[in-house]
Amino acid sequence: MLTFDTVVIGGGPAGLAAALSAHENGAKVLLVEREARLGGILKQCIHDGFGLVRFGEKLSGPEYAERFIDDFYKAGIAATTLTFVTRIENRNDAFFVTLVSREGVETVAAKTLVLATGCRERTAKQVSIHGTRPAGVFTAGTAQHLTNLLGELPTKTCVILGSGDIGLIMARRLTLEGAKVLGVYEAKPTPSGLTRNIHQCLHDYDIPLYLSHTVTRVFGDDRLSAVEISKVDEQMRPIAGTEQMVECDALILSVGLIPENELAETLGTELDRRTKGPVCNAQLMTSVDGVFSCGNALHVNDLVDYVSESGECAGKNAACYKPRPRTEIDIEASDRFGYIVPQRLDLNADNRKTVLYFRSRDVLNGCTLKMRLDGKEVFSKKYPFLRPPEMERLEMDFSSLPLTAASHLELDIEVKTNG
Repeated sequence: MLTFDTVVIGGGPAGLAAALSAHENGAKVLLVEREARLGGILKQCIHDGFGLVRFGEKLSGPEYAERFIDDFYKAGIAATTLTFVTRIENRNDAFFVTLVSREGVETVAAKTLVLATGCRERTAKQVSIHGTRPAGVFTAGTAQHLTNLLGELPTKTCVILGSGDIGLIMARRLTLEGAKVLGVYEAKPTPSGLTRNIHQCLHDYDIPLYLSHTVTRVFGDDRLSAVEISKVDEQMRPIAGTEQMVECDALILSVGLIPENELAETLGTELDRRTKGPVCNAQLMTSVDGVFSCGNALHVNDLVDYVSESGECAGKNAACYKPRPRTEIDIEASDRFGYIVPQRLDLNADNRKTVLYFRSRDVLNGCTLKMRLDGKEVFSKKYPFLRPPEMERLEMDFSSLPLTAASHLELDIEVKTNG
């Protein structure tokens, strides 16, 4: 049986960064990837905008991935592609990972694991769209794969449901390929994508955005022929009498991403109901000792630069991990937060450079983030605005705070009121 210090599961941007970081910190690493090539979803993201934070320049997805892939192969790190993880067993202070590949079934042992499994898209059935089951209903990622990698235009006239970033980017991409995008429909009263994508992908191409609208039914036998659009109320429930038919040959869904954490669940890791990813500490270690999580498997990121950053953090800490007792306290976030990651601090670990990622639950203007320790304010930062689609990054030094196992650490967002 082959034995490694760290096994990284997932060969996308998070997994590549984690494998490189673990290797640089002295670990013997194996990277496991289920597709034929490394790079993850970036292989089909041919638009630019990647790497602005990390490299200070606009790169396409393949260009960004290639920089890490080149470094990965130069480092001589072991990798296996077209390989699936079917079972992980935790026994005798080691993890035994069962792999299925073209060579057959084998088991490898590891001291630590890094879960960099990314996320998947919600489907039509998960957002309660009724009707027949015709061809022509695609997730935005599937449409992107067909268009950018296979060279197949999946539609001539389409409707896009959801204003997530992938949906906005595909609205522009399909328009450039000659398709007609009749509109982007969003059930929420505010857009779900980044502001720059709203302008660059919709406004610049005169593609209409309809807020507080959703698709409630699809029509068609062999191929989609029309969709039913309805207005929704404040609880995003369809309003009777507002239905309208829109003829089209495709429905593109951009209705959210869900972190892939089936493997994490089999290991018994605690999941956060808000992020749908594992609960972790500042070292990105989950509730199971020796298991780390990063990238979109931990929480859905806006920018790949932060995916790589979390991968490097997880990889470094996996390589340096030594079993020891944990004394953890919760980082409690008020209802004004959509979520915050990490959710805990290990007082026995190095917390001098802790990166917090968070989203607000609602659109907030003129607000201040405040951190309180046992009721006393210890940190504050003003923001001109916070929007749920735009993740915020905050670097903190928790070593300067008098934290104990009985400490109560909470974050809140206060909004300036008129008058």
